[in-house]
Amino acid sequence: MGQIKGNALKLTLAFSGSYLLAISVLHLIPEIYQSDHNELVGPFILLGFFLQILLEYFSGGLEHGHAHNHGGANKTLPFAIIISLCVHAFTEGIPLGPAMASSDSLSFGNPLLLGIAIHKMPVAFVLTSFLLASCKSRITAASILLLFAFMAPLGAGVHHIWDGLHDHMHMVLAIVIGIFLHVSTTILFESSDNHRFNLYKIIIIIFGAGLAFLN
Repeated sequence: MGQIKGNALKLTLAFSGSYLLAISVLHLIPEIYQSDHNELVGPFILLGFFLQILLEYFSGGLEHGHAHNHGGANKTLPFAIIISLCVHAFTEGIPLGPAMASSDSLSFGNPLLLGIAIHKMPVAFVLTSFLLASCKSRITAASILLLFAFMAPLGAGVHHIWDGLHDHMHMVLAIVIGIFLHVSTTILFESSDNHRFNLYKIIIIIFGAGLAFLN
């Protein structure tokens, strides 16, 4: 049973990684290069990429589905991991701010929203397992998981109510693209055994990229 769950998680991660990579290349990057400040896009994409490396130094890799390093065995809760995951989720949610003004835009037809939702499902699963191993109280674990769930909507809400942020949206979106590129490529490599893809993973990856294309 554990092996089945492990394989399902790997396939879900592979799907989310291919979808994030595809929406970044097919939708987000072309869209942002149409802005009036496209000379800043490249540097801020790199900034997002390296920001994610810094965040993963503290989170141990929970953003892409598993922790390399955590204190679950000691029943201690590393707050650096929680803070890192919350910063990651908050930043990803900021570009969703304009969509909050329209019920049509804030739907699963929105490639960015769907990408974040797909990405967060395996992360939430791993985070739940991590919290149950690290927290002495299930109430504490549930509270932290709820906090994590609210971070992306909170980022969208801050953008929605803070008009001044709209002028810098191209920079924020470029940072999010950089985060997506790092997370997606890491997921695709780590979801394979010895860096080899079996047939199921190839099909899942093609399906994820195809869904992004259709969106």
